[in-house]
Amino acid sequence: MSLKAFDKHFMVKEGGRPSLARIDPRDKSFFKSREEAEESLAEDTAAINELQDKLYAESKQSLLLVLQAPDAAGKDGTIRKVFGPVDPLGLKAHSFKKPTPEELSHDFLWRVHRKAPAAGEVGIFNRSHYEDVLVVRVHGLAPSKVVEARYEQINAFEKHLSFYGTRVVKVYLHLSKEEQRERLQERIDMPHKNWKYNPGDLEERKRWDEYRKAYEIMLRRCSKAHAPWYIIPADRNWYRNACVARLVRLTLEDMKPRYPEAEFDPTGVVVE
Repeated sequence: MSLKAFDKHFMVKEGGRPSLARIDPRDKSFFKSREEAEESLAEDTAAINELQDKLYAESKQSLLLVLQAPDAAGKDGTIRKVFGPVDPLGLKAHSFKKPTPEELSHDFLWRVHRKAPAAGEVGIFNRSHYEDVLVVRVHGLAPSKVVEARYEQINAFEKHLSFYGTRVVKVYLHLSKEEQRERLQERIDMPHKNWKYNPGDLEERKRWDEYRKAYEIMLRRCSKAHAPWYIIPADRNWYRNACVARLVRLTLEDMKPRYPEAEFDPTGVVVE
């Protein structure tokens, strides 16, 4: 399968106006069965590991995967399943929570730019600079004119990363409200998941429609050719994981990383 074929199924086209209400979060049409998806996941993660090794050795370009989603959509689980087998040497994941006083003393992109992957690295953002047009927008934490300006600032930032060799791929994990309810309830009912429960999640859930609107604006205004958004159905974990793994593999293959040529003549060299 080509990246172009995958794009046709999941990518938000530049200038598109996606309606999340019209996209089924339980869709499983990309894989015929769970068994097929899990086989694909195993093959793709093995390929990702090999491609990442070439990327690290080449050390000329990098990949940034941005994950955004409602609470309980499975960002952590996606990272574990897709990148678990990958050599951690060239892999860095970062989670962005409430800004610290130091971060607030800088522009909103400062803390994110510092964590962008270096040449040879695969970087993962578990939440990201998009919190500043999602949470900030929904809760009115900044003037509307400031929030409005951030969409183009984000586009410029991602274009800057792209120009200097970072491939930017962004994934929105599309979760239904009912599935979120079940997963949040599990965090309350299952002792081994209690640590995940945050009473604030229930308050955020009350703003479901506001967040849905904010996500749609984000997808519409910030899906660009140099940094596209992909909407991945997330009600079924096995489907979500397989789709994201396929996207990462296809993207890395499209980047065509290569092992560098030896800087010496290996012929005739024998280690005794």
